[in-house]
Amino acid sequence: MENISQIQIVAIAVSLLLFLFIMYLIRSQRLKEEYSLLWIFFSLVFILFSFWRNALDYISEFLGVAYPPAALFMILLMAVFLILIEFSIIISKLADKNKSLAQEIGLLKHRLENIEHGSEEDRRPKSEDRTTKTEDRATNDS
Repeated sequence: MENISQIQIVAIAVSLLLFLFIMYLIRSQRLKEEYSLLWIFFSLVFILFSFWRNALDYISEFLGVAYPPAALFMILLMAVFLILIEFSIIISKLADKNKSLAQEIGLLKHRLENIEHGSEEDRRPKSEDRTTKTEDRATNDS
């Protein structure tokens, strides 16, 4: 901890603020837990990188990247892509739900219009219907 640099202090502070901000959004119910998992994961990854400076060197060596900050940008880009894919999946599910709800509303409107604009025969109870038909036949026979 004695050779901690100013940039490392800033990185730790920003990473912790990001994590705390995500937690605040979850607690205030502005961000659902199910959508926040990737945000929490990557904020913890950045906290890890902030405290453990050599981690970036190990990861860049493992990935075959000569310049460690480029590995950080690669990880950041991967995080953004994963979050975008998650949001695309969520939007696709919502679009399907929206479509089925619109179809259900259309069917309900159609049924309601049929009830409102139906003929008199549709509105009469079944018992009256039989009596009227019998009277109509008697009138037609005479």
